[in-house]
Order: sequence, then structure tokens, then C-alpha cells
Amino acid sequence: MSTSTSADTEPDLKRAIGPKLLLLFIVGDILGTGVYALTGEVAGEVGGAGWAAILLAFAVATVTAFSYLELVTKYPQAAGAALYTHKAFGVHVLTFLVTFAVLSSGLTSASTAAKFLAENVIIGFGLDWGPGAVTVIALAFITLLALINLRGAAESLAFNVVLTLVELTGLLIVILIGFWAMSQGNVDLGRAMVFETSEDKTVFLALTSATALAFFSMVGFEDSVNMAEETKDPVRIFPRVMLTGLGLTAFIYVLVSVTAVAVVPVGQLSESTTPLLEVVRRGAPDLPVDTVYPFLSIFAVANTALINLMMASRLIYGMAQHEVLPPLLGRVLPGRRSPWAAIVFTTLLTFGLVWGVTQVAGEGTITALGGTTALLLLAVFTVVNVAAIVLRRRPVDREHFHAPRVLPYIGAVTCAFLVGPWAQDTIEYQIAGGLIAIGLVLWLLTWAFYRRGRPPLEPGALGD
Repeated sequence: MSTSTSADTEPDLKRAIGPKLLLLFIVGDILGTGVYALTGEVAGEVGGAGWAAILLAFAVATVTAFSYLELVTKYPQAAGAALYTHKAFGVHVLTFLVTFAVLSSGLTSASTAAKFLAENVIIGFGLDWGPGAVTVIALAFITLLALINLRGAAESLAFNVVLTLVELTGLLIVILIGFWAMSQGNVDLGRAMVFETSEDKTVFLALTSATALAFFSMVGFEDSVNMAEETKDPVRIFPRVMLTGLGLTAFIYVLVSVTAVAVVPVGQLSESTTPLLEVVRRGAPDLPVDTVYPFLSIFAVANTALINLMMASRLIYGMAQHEVLPPLLGRVLPGRRSPWAAIVFTTLLTFGLVWGVTQVAGEGTITALGGTTALLLLAVFTVVNVAAIVLRRRPVDREHFHAPRVLPYIGAVTCAFLVGPWAQDTIEYQIAGGLIAIGLVLWLLTWAFYRRGRPPLEPGALGD
């Protein structure tokens, strides 16, 4: 089966994205569920010094960002990690695993957002529907996103700008309330300098676990490489914009982390499923933000879920079109031209994640799903850093960004270290392993069905 389109017959994408829009895209993609949902969990690992874990996660993300910058300006195409892996190693199974890991991280991220959104709906509307209500609302939200996806809804930069402003507003409320509480003498800044770990962990291991969890808050910058073909002068713009976006979000996250533990004792913060709402309640008990804030949180994480589910369904569709997954998953809805089979498949997988992880992890579901997202992407980033090292031996005839020589080595080692069992919980390996196993089974069934000598994956087409 030949590919349906060719780079020779399709027009180039319009280069309409300048530095400001790219910066908003990157900041909006990084901001979201991680800081809203996991601030308390990070504090629970290391006490008031959660900001230290955020800074370490920022450092790891930034080192890896340098590798992405070198690769995206060297190969300015939309397929991202799959393209870099394929060019560096040429091993189709490895390319498939990287692609499916990226896809799976989208599903776990969307599941995290759905659970957190459901908890804010319960609080915002003052509902008391029993312990299963959060799961039911989360599944209903995922169904709504699937219906939107089926209509062929696509991400627009204008929509991204609006939701980025909503996300920033929610975080700025926390910071401003913290400053106001400080002016009233109602905070304890000393808590932000205290390391507190569980009895079975050293400070090093606790900080390692907290950094791996905080890494979920820093991911999103890697999605911007898919905008390379639509960015004006990407060689010049991408490096400064991506690094500026990472720096801005890290600065905001550190302020939020310090404010949170200064206003709310660590024990209460780590036990709450809506930690930033606790900060708002305690810091400004007389203001009506306690009613409004849950709805800000809902809008802040809704776009995260929608974008991730759209990305996952398009990846499934692309792999089915190229005979990497069963062709049934490449079916398109007449009229709307949306990939209905891929949307149904990813929706069912997300249902399974939300319901299944809830049965196993209970109140720790959000942490388990967020940690799995970080685990999958850390594994992908390890491969991307190694790919950057390998591809340095293959120069290209175009100007591109050059990362400092040692950084991809540091990125590969640090990301691989954070994938280890000292940084991750067993349940995160189980979730990630289950998702990858599903992908491998589908891939093997497809390979057995076709049995063709043609390379089974052309990653350049995944961005179509």
C-alpha cells in the first residue's frame, strides 16, 4: 500500500508563526495540570522545599531542550521525536516504541487532567455524589472531548492564547494572595526552607522522586517542534523563544511553590487533591475567589486534555495509514473527515486508564497518572538526547543551532537516571508497561497480517 500523499505534491505549510505566538504556544503548553494538581504531592516528598525539585526538573528539561533545538533546526519537520529516532538509528521497532510512548504520554496526561477537572467540578458546584462521582464526571468529560474531536475540532492559536491567559490568571491569583497574606503576617516563609522526607527515604532519594514528579509540570516544550514548518525563521527564533518559555514557567512555578507552603502547612497541602484551592481558601478567606477558583482550574486543564487526545488520535491514525497498526484504526468519518476509529480507540484507552488506575491507586490516581506521563517522556527524552549525539556525525547542508557539546550527554544521563526505580513508583511502570504492551501487540498483529518487506514506519508522515 503506497502512501497517499507526497511531499512533492503537497504545498508547503504557511510560515505564519512569529516569536510572540510561538512563546504563547510554548508557555500555554507547559502550564496546566502539573502545577495545579501536583504541587501538594511534590511538597509531600520533600516538604517545603518543593521549589528545589521544580528547579531541578527545569534544569533537566532545559538540557534536553537544547538537544531538541539542535534537532528541530537541523531537521525542521513536524514529526518530532519519531523523526529524530528514525534518522539516528533506523530501527523501525525503536521508532515505533518512541512514537507510541509519546502517544501514551498524551493519554496519561489527558487522564490526569480529566480526574483533576472532575474533582474541581465536585468542589465548584458543591456536589456530594459519593466516592464514584469523580470517576463518572471524568469519564463524561472524556466522552465530551471525543465528541468535539469527532466534529473535527482543531487547535487554533487564538484559542490557545485565551486558555493560556486563563491558566496564568489562576496561578497569578495564588501568587498575589500569597503576597497579600505575607503583608498581613499570616504566612510562615521559613517552611519553604525545610526539607522533610518520609522515614524510608534519604534526602537525595526524596529529591530524586520529587524531581521526577515535578518534571510533569515542565513537559510541553517538546510539542513546539511540531510547529517548525509553520514558524518564520525557526533557526533564529526557536532557541531564544523555547528557552524564554521554559524560564518564564519555571519562575512562575517556583513562586507558586514557595507561596503554597508559606500559606498552607505541608501536611494539609500534600493531603489535598486541589492544593492551590487550599492556598486560596487559607490566604484570602473573606474573598469570593474560593467559589471562582475551581472553575478557573477547570478551564486551565481542559485544553491540556483536548490537545493531548487530539494528538494521540492523529498519531494512531497516521500509524494505521502507514500499516504500522491495524488498518481499521485509519478509518475516517465521512463528511467531517475526522479519524473516528482512532478517536474511539484512544477514548476507550483513556476510559480504561481513568477507571483502572482509580481502582488500584484510589486517591493517588492523579499522582500515578502524572508520574506515568513524566516516566514515558523521560524515556523518550533519553532517546532524543542520544539521537542528538549520533546525528552530530551526520552534518547537513543548512544553518542550524548547535547545542554546547556536553549537554546532550548530560541530558541522556539525567533523563535515564530519572527513569530508574529509585525515582518512580511501581504503579507508574505498570501503567506505562501496559500501554506499550498494547501497542506492541497491535504492531505484531499488523506485521503478521501484512508480512511485507517495506519499512513499516515513515515518521515524516506522522506530522501530516
